[in-house]
Amino acid sequence: MGGRWEAERYARDAGFVAELARPLLDLLDPCPGERILDLGCGDGRLSAEIAARGALVVGVDNSPDMVRAARARGIDARLRDAAELPFEAEFDAVFSNAALHWMGARMDEVLAGVFRALVPGGRFVGEMGGFGNIAAIETAILAALERRGVDGRPHLPWTFPTATAWRERLSRHGFEVERAELIPRPTRLDAGIEAWLELFAPTLLGLVPQDGRAALVADIRRLLEPSLRDEAGVWWADYVRLRFVARRPAA
Repeated sequence: MGGRWEAERYARDAGFVAELARPLLDLLDPCPGERILDLGCGDGRLSAEIAARGALVVGVDNSPDMVRAARARGIDARLRDAAELPFEAEFDAVFSNAALHWMGARMDEVLAGVFRALVPGGRFVGEMGGFGNIAAIETAILAALERRGVDGRPHLPWTFPTATAWRERLSRHGFEVERAELIPRPTRLDAGIEAWLELFAPTLLGLVPQDGRAALVADIRRLLEPSLRDEAGVWWADYVRLRFVARRPAA
């Protein structure tokens, strides 16, 4: 994840990220006394829920503000790049929610570090954006930028793999993959599409001068209204999640 994240703003405009992670926590099924690494822990909201089930949690994130917020919840949160994990066979499980798709540029280093961090037989449970995630939003952003003579494709900050590609990538790093599936999940945006764009796509919005940014956002909004704004005026993100469980072999 990028170090740009601000905990207060994220909680206000993207609280749904943690709220919708309950099925993933149940899939993790943390047990009392287990050591669990929360990879991309953010403000520690989910880390705290894992700890409440009796597990011993360490969180890592590369946003100083998020780490401060997680520590305020009592989490052992550490400022660290996910591609530079220092752990060796320390955790019964590694958990990650809505973070891995921001790590595409160094994903192989991330997965190698996760594998090393797990004890033999340890599990890697996570959810990220999968193939088709925010397809309409991404297309609208790229189209609005193209109208301004800007090619946004080289600057896309996220990676959304297919379930097959993710299985293969995990397997290349030595994991035994138990499940990997795409789950369509239209997600209500109570803060609106503008707040979503400002929070999650600042790199792309920043490809135009500041004085043209409001017009760019308005253009994206117009393109998205027919497909992502319902009859009551509520905005929805066209999310598709990739949920998976993998293990470091016991032997």
